[in-house]
Amino acid sequence: MTFKLGLAQCRHPQDGDVLRMVDAWMERAVAEGVDLLVFPESLMTPFDASAEEFAQAAELVDGPFCTAMDELAGKHGLWVVYTANERNEGARPFNTAVVVDAAGKKRGVYRKVHLFDTDFVRESDKVAAGGSYLEPVEAPFGRIGVAICYDLRFPEQARAAALAGADVMVYPSAWVDGPRKVDQWRTLLAARAVENEFFVAGLSRCDRAFGGAERDYAGNSCVFGPLGDVIAAAEGVEEELVVCAIDPDEVARARAAMPVLDHRASWEA
Repeated sequence: MTFKLGLAQCRHPQDGDVLRMVDAWMERAVAEGVDLLVFPESLMTPFDASAEEFAQAAELVDGPFCTAMDELAGKHGLWVVYTANERNEGARPFNTAVVVDAAGKKRGVYRKVHLFDTDFVRESDKVAAGGSYLEPVEAPFGRIGVAICYDLRFPEQARAAALAGADVMVYPSAWVDGPRKVDQWRTLLAARAVENEFFVAGLSRCDRAFGGAERDYAGNSCVFGPLGDVIAAAEGVEEELVVCAIDPDEVARARAAMPVLDHRASWEA
């Protein structure tokens, strides 16, 4: 069953009203026939908030923000993947993705496992790592795998989703721009698609958040098919709804032609 995937490449609203912004993106997605709409990482709380502000803003996944997001999904009749700053009692918050169905019911919650600790930022100073991957979520149109941003650099996570039956893997992200970063983004997304022979969608924020040309968010959201071909892509770093058709039968055809997953060798060192 072919379905339409939508990627809301967006920025934090200047007035801070994320829910109003989300409502507008959902309305636009419905008008374009989207079945599954994905929002980027750091949707609820800007990541550039201080650690103290980030912790104070955190909520439980049944708190006001997630409840309102679920209600908006039900209002518009959309399957939605969104991200939240999830309260973690007695510890740093989780960087969390939620899958909600078209009736507004949560179908999956994933807490980011791999934290982005680099030469200029340490995500672990603000958030705690999750402890498990998300089992792909069964939707009427296919099985959805979800990971977040830096998780993309760890191929075993996508492979686990493929082995668990995912047809499409989505990566809501706040991919930081910089030398070769957009090229790496596209290459990694394509690699995850080719090596697992399924659809891979990467959605990045496009805020100019860090104040420098090399440290903003990268945008360039795109979707790759099971053979590694680009089937949809944003123009660059402007706000844009990227929409494409996903046919899960293409996954079966690709794996029948070259059964990579069946050919895996395993042994103990």
